[in-house]
Amino acid sequence: MRDCFRLSSLIRGTLITVYLALVVPLPLMAPPSLRITLWIAAPLGFFIVLALLSEEVSVDETGVVVGHPQWCRWLLRRGWTLRWDQIRRVVPVGTSQGGSVYYLKTSNEGHRLLPQRLERFDQFLQVVEDRTGIETSGIGRLTPPWTYQLLAVLALSMLVAEVVILIGLQLSWFTLPEGYPG
Repeated sequence: MRDCFRLSSLIRGTLITVYLALVVPLPLMAPPSLRITLWIAAPLGFFIVLALLSEEVSVDETGVVVGHPQWCRWLLRRGWTLRWDQIRRVVPVGTSQGGSVYYLKTSNEGHRLLPQRLERFDQFLQVVEDRTGIETSGIGRLTPPWTYQLLAVLALSMLVAEVVILIGLQLSWFTLPEGYPG
């Protein structure tokens, strides 16, 4: 048995959309002296965002591995591995926003953050419970899906507004103030 759990596509898509909504207009609005730099930096930043959002959790008979795929592992050298027999309990810790994060406490008193933003999160928890014998029914997602859905709607609205403004400027529906550096 080997299974791989990736970051939820709702979360990944939302955060990519937020990046695009915030960054794409920058080279268009920048003074001419900065435009080339921003056109180069924007795709590099996009690559880093994609790498950060590519974290995956693999489980098999021996344990759990949290890391990144080969294409970006050289850039993001973080992650961890635990054997199932090392996990002793799950410890909840409250967050300042009123939610809870959970740590896997190990036999050597170490702890690792339990990934909570995964697709098929319930299946992941079931694997953890089956392999460790630790009750996971009280563990939930870090944030409810509606928060990312709302953020996605807002980011898409920003992108649409930016496109409308760009088209409006191209078609002279409105003009920029005189003396605008762009």
